[in-house]
Amino acid sequence: MNNTPRTEFAQALKAIAQERGLDPDVILDTIKQAIIAAYKRDAVERGEDVEAFEYDAVIEPINGETRIFAWPLEKPEERKDVTPPGFGRIAAQTAKQVIHQKIREAEKGAIMEEFQEKVGSLVSGLILRFDGSNVRVDLGRTEAIMLAEDRIPNERLNLNQRLTFLIKAINETPRGKEIFLSRSAPDFVAKLFAREVPEIGSNAVEIRAIAREAGIRTKVAVFSAQSGVDPVGSCVGQKGVRVQAVTNEIGGERVDVIPWSEETSELIKSSLSPAEDLTVKINEDLKLATVTAPEDQLSMAIGKDGQNVRLTAKLTGYRIEVEGNGETSEVKGEGEAASGEASDELKEVEVEKPETKLEKAEKKEEVTEDTGSEQKSEEVEVKADNGEQKSDSEK
Repeated sequence: MNNTPRTEFAQALKAIAQERGLDPDVILDTIKQAIIAAYKRDAVERGEDVEAFEYDAVIEPINGETRIFAWPLEKPEERKDVTPPGFGRIAAQTAKQVIHQKIREAEKGAIMEEFQEKVGSLVSGLILRFDGSNVRVDLGRTEAIMLAEDRIPNERLNLNQRLTFLIKAINETPRGKEIFLSRSAPDFVAKLFAREVPEIGSNAVEIRAIAREAGIRTKVAVFSAQSGVDPVGSCVGQKGVRVQAVTNEIGGERVDVIPWSEETSELIKSSLSPAEDLTVKINEDLKLATVTAPEDQLSMAIGKDGQNVRLTAKLTGYRIEVEGNGETSEVKGEGEAASGEASDELKEVEVEKPETKLEKAEKKEEVTEDTGSEQKSEEVEVKADNGEQKSDSEK
């Protein structure tokens, strides 16, 4: 198009191509299809049968003059010029809207092809609006959508807030092709580490496995085949600056960086940290790992609401069972029930317990007081009798 003559049509075509980033041939094909559609519409209004013919439009790229050709189906040799008089103005008016639509579709197609190559990578965008629980994001040249399940739970988003997203996929929808973003995917954290850690970009450090519960906690297992390279230290950074940058991007979510090991038992021990002194038994047939932990390490190994164990299971692909001192949580439950029964028996025993010394002394005093009162009453009666005897003698 560099040698395009300086005609009005040619210059307009070149300007559109440069502005939209499109191929001029694509624009010409778009115009051609619009003009054919306009001719068919006019032909139907005139009562012509357009279904029995095939059509082609020839556009002169220099001056934009258009000719319409038609021929019966499967008979291209009978091709003839059917351009009606004054068709140029009619075609321009009828095809104007179609041309704009086709150009927008072509432009969107070019953008989608560009982003198709970026699927799985990070992109920066502005929160544009909220469609219910879904979020519309402005990526500059186009819009994208982040579904509710791809959001970080409990993350508060504001309009015009700039964030980093993972381009999850480009899928066909009723509205055409759309770009789908995510901030809850495990790959999002992996890509953030790749951005913050140069050793990952140079393949000196490799992320072997990652497990995530978005908004709560993430475990990343890293490995390095190069001698002298500390994979965990490379990801954490000096004073934790690298892992802190990742944590800040995902809203303060806790990130555990652990060393990868081909030994499943060692990987499980590392993943269940900060619990220590763990013993792991692997059953390869059942894909089961039984972990024995000291009582004081049991709660740390399991984690809050079983979170540590769940993430370890996702990371390793094994079902994890944690026991403490040879007793599983089920055994502990039975023990609690047994202690409850014992306490009931103890209560019954306490009801039938022997009298204490204090109670015996109190009873003894009560007996003594009763005896003393009886003796006094007897003495009074004796004295009374004696008095009666004396009175009789006096008489």
